[in-house]
Amino acid sequence: MAQIQIKLVKSVIDRPERQKRTVKALGLGKVGSTKAVENTPQVAGMVNAVKHLLEVTEL
Repeated sequence: MAQIQIKLVKSVIDRPERQKRTVKALGLGKVGSTKAVENTPQVAGMVNAVKHLLEVTEL
């Protein structure tokens, strides 16, 4: 499968707990942190749930 790079561009402060846990499960911590992950259906669903906080690019 293709890989995608996700970057946290907005803070999780004042976000619902579910969104905070989703961002943490994606492996992101602070604003500006990036991670390359496989684009599986599970990851795509997590990214879609918090897409307003992320910047996604395909590798």
